[in-house]
Amino acid sequence: MLEVDIGLIGLAVMGQNLALNMNDHGFTVAVFNRSVTRVDEFLAGSAKDTQIIGAHSIESLVSGLRLPRRVMMMVKAGDAVDSLIGQLLPHLSPGDIVIDGGNELFTNTSRRMAELASQGILYVGTGISGGEEGARQGPSIMPGGNPDAWPQVQEIFQAIAARVDDQPCCDWIGAGGSGRYVKMVHNGIEYGDMQLIGEAYDFMRRGMGLSQGQMAAVFGRWNTGVLDSYLIEITAKILDFVDDEGPTLERILDRAGQKGTGKWAGINALELGIPLTLIGESVFARCLSAMKAERLKAAAFLPGPNGVLIGQAEEFTAYLHDALYAAKIMSYAQGFMLMREAAKAYGWQLNYGSISLLWRGGCIIRSAFLGDIKQAFDNNPALENLLLDEFFRDAINQAQSGWRKVVGKAAELGIPTPGFSAALAYYDGYRSASLPANLLQAQRDYFGAHTYERIDRPRGQMFHTDWAGNRNPKLDDQP
Repeated sequence: MLEVDIGLIGLAVMGQNLALNMNDHGFTVAVFNRSVTRVDEFLAGSAKDTQIIGAHSIESLVSGLRLPRRVMMMVKAGDAVDSLIGQLLPHLSPGDIVIDGGNELFTNTSRRMAELASQGILYVGTGISGGEEGARQGPSIMPGGNPDAWPQVQEIFQAIAARVDDQPCCDWIGAGGSGRYVKMVHNGIEYGDMQLIGEAYDFMRRGMGLSQGQMAAVFGRWNTGVLDSYLIEITAKILDFVDDEGPTLERILDRAGQKGTGKWAGINALELGIPLTLIGESVFARCLSAMKAERLKAAAFLPGPNGVLIGQAEEFTAYLHDALYAAKIMSYAQGFMLMREAAKAYGWQLNYGSISLLWRGGCIIRSAFLGDIKQAFDNNPALENLLLDEFFRDAINQAQSGWRKVVGKAAELGIPTPGFSAALAYYDGYRSASLPANLLQAQRDYFGAHTYERIDRPRGQMFHTDWAGNRNPKLDDQP
């Protein structure tokens, strides 16, 4: 057997395409799959005439790897990964590297890294974005874990990654589960982008009465300006696609699936106290879409407006463009805000400008304004929120009038826009010097004696009022 550069376990489409990508870049790859017939089918199919080597057992896969051994797992997250690691360990030696390339919860990566480090094994949890096409042609790769592993995997990862301006869309993220975390946030932003595009489509369809061909043309125009992105590009193509039975999109059931990464982002945001509102609403919108049978009953039972704008297509197309751009900025602002808080909580050193560059090619959320995000962090590495950068402040200022018109008109017409609306509410909340949380704190103190701070006293000094006794709060100066 040839001395093999890397072993790959798991031959679903992503695993197959990554193996082919590695082979194209001159690396010798050995592959294994739990159902060994898939190994033979792969070698006889798309891997025919390549240097890819098939293995029918984990032992034979590992035995041919050059030292230090590098084994990449492309299997289902959770218990399956732990089980596979257990099967690998008897065949590995200190200094060998185990890489998990599937979608996995970042805390599992942190745990596995610590467990394997105690046995001398270097563990890497790497986010890979771009879907099947990205895996084959060049994905965005976000590795993190044991830093000693990076010099051993850098050459392969950066060779197979997408490239923009001749730079690989792959760099070391950091220790522990940081690479996984960045991929989780990426997927959360992806949820938000897709929800916003869906709401724009729904407004054009139900609110403006545009045909699919007309909507395809709109998205096509949008893809030539500030909204230039992979998701806008494929949306135009989807809307323009017609098969023998007519427009395909019209026959697709409106019940969305999800793999869980958006939910993970929302749960972690709640744990860290970060208002990830747009991404959260995007997850809930998918949950609501899954309630198809109930929605059909409600549609026949619940009253509401069903108006259509007449004669305002051009005007509201421009408003929708601005709403989509502004809300998209909110999605990224919230995502980067979450990463900044996570870095503090978990002791990571994240380079936010570098992360934005990793997403410029190969991944699902690649878009034109990621370069503007990089510039914002170059201007101020300590930037607390993208909205505090002058470029994004000015972009929102120019777009918010149309954004507000879309949200208002959608409410009048009865068209749900949870993404647009949540993003706008977050923006207005973030820019408010005063919020009604003072009343909320008074209520909490009234029913639970939770105490409150005062604006005329030092921060951290707590007060309690005997509200039911009608005592003067000025006298209640003791915690």
